[in-house]
Amino acid sequence: MSDLPGFLSVRVLRGVNLVSRDVTGSGPYVVLHLDNQKLKTSVIKNTTNPVWNEDLTLVVKNPATPIQLEVLDKDTFSKDDQMGDAEFDIEALMQIIQMDLEDISSGTVVRTVRPGRQCCLADESHIIWENGQVVQDMLLKLRNVETGVVHLQLKWVKIPGGLHLQVTTIDPDS
Repeated sequence: MSDLPGFLSVRVLRGVNLVSRDVTGSGPYVVLHLDNQKLKTSVIKNTTNPVWNEDLTLVVKNPATPIQLEVLDKDTFSKDDQMGDAEFDIEALMQIIQMDLEDISSGTVVRTVRPGRQCCLADESHIIWENGQVVQDMLLKLRNVETGVVHLQLKWVKIPGGLHLQVTTIDPDS
């Protein structure tokens, strides 16, 4: 595992105004997919505004690979219902991690990522240098449903003695 640059800690904070899938109340949970990894939050029963506040940790091999997010409604006697999906990338976060930020004061916004056609950001996402860590908060607008937003917080966890990551950006216009 020494060839891995680090781990991405994804704190799944909450869902806002999720679509209701059951008459008796939805039981939403989040699933993250990256490469062959699949991580799930717990189910929060009877709500369309769940608060998970759970950390899921992904091994990142290629920072250009987008992370897939699904929100599902847990059902007991049938297949779980889709409550929306989204996708996000961590390339901007990875570029900031490469920088020497030790002399910057805690709480400084290092970069702002704006919503675009290619991403599911519901609003601007700020990458902040906070207490010696690079942190990115993001609101993801769910696709394939009428309504719903998921609030995440990303943190990079370095592997001591791990190799440094080379990040290259691809210009989508070229």
